Amino acid sequence: MASPIIETARLLLRPYTQDDLEALHRLWTDPDVRRYLWDNVIISKERAASFLQDSIACFERHGFGQWAVYDKGKDALIGFCGFRFLDDTPEIELLYGMAPAYWGQGLTTEAAGAVLRYGFDVLAFTRVIADADPPNVASFRIMEKLGMRYESRKRRHNVEVIAYAIAREDFQPGTAYYRVYHKP
Repeated sequence: MASPIIETARLLLRPYTQDDLEALHRLWTDPDVRRYLWDNVIISKERAASFLQDSIACFERHGFGQWAVYDKGKDALIGFCGFRFLDDTPEIELLYGMAPAYWGQGLTTEAAGAVLRYGFDVLAFTRVIADADPPNVASFRIMEKLGMRYESRKRRHNVEVIAYAIAREDFQPGTAYYRVYHKP
C-alpha cells in the first residue's frame, strides 16, 4: 500500500517506519513531552516499538495512523501527529506532540490541521476527538485553533482528561499550503 505523505508550508509528515524507533523513543521519553503524553512515565523501548508497530498496522488496515513530523528540508524528526482508534471503540482520536525546541511556533497546529484535513477530505471521517490532561493548556489552545470544541471531562485509564471534538461539517481547512502525495 502506498504511504500518504503530507506536506505543509513548513513541514513534511510521513507514516512511521521501523527506522523511526530511536528518534520516537527519544522524543517520547523527553521529560517535557512525556509529562502529558505518557503521564510522566518513562516508557520502555519495547512499549515505543509496540506503539510504532500498531500505527504501521493501522495504516495497512485502515489507511491512517501516526505520521512522523519533519521540519521541511531537514532530516531530524521533530514530532508526531496522526490518528488512532480511541481504546477499543470506532471513535477516531487525534494525537500530536512536538519536541520542546519547536514549541510556540505554530508547528503543532500546522501539523494537526493538515492531518485533520486529510482525515476529513481523504478518509471521509465524520468526527474526530482529542483529549488532554487538565493542566495541558497549550494542547487545549491547539484544539481550539483547529475548531474543536469542549465535549466532556472524564477519566480515561485512571487519568482525568478533558475531551474536545470536531465534526467534518465544522472543520475549516483554511487556505494554508497543503499537499498530499503517495510514496510506494
